[in-house]
Amino acid sequence: MAHVEKLSIALTPEMAAAVRQCVESGEYASSSEVIREALREWKLKRALQQNELAELRGLWQAGLDSGPGRYATMDDIKAEARRRLLSQEFEQH
Repeated sequence: MAHVEKLSIALTPEMAAAVRQCVESGEYASSSEVIREALREWKLKRALQQNELAELRGLWQAGLDSGPGRYATMDDIKAEARRRLLSQEFEQH
């Protein structure tokens, strides 16, 4: 690591104990290594969430762009869902 910046962070007693336990068990060489790993995982999780959100927005927009739906009301949608469910149950028997 060529450039490092020291930061002071506050952890709950439980989090601090978990960090110490990871170091004491030999899983990590230092507390800093535990925190760096946690931050890498956090960044990855945030990136995945952003990708999922972008995909969901794209699907939402595609739905809007596809024009009006076949069903005018929520009651119509529920009725169609019930019809499909009954149809599936009938096919299984």
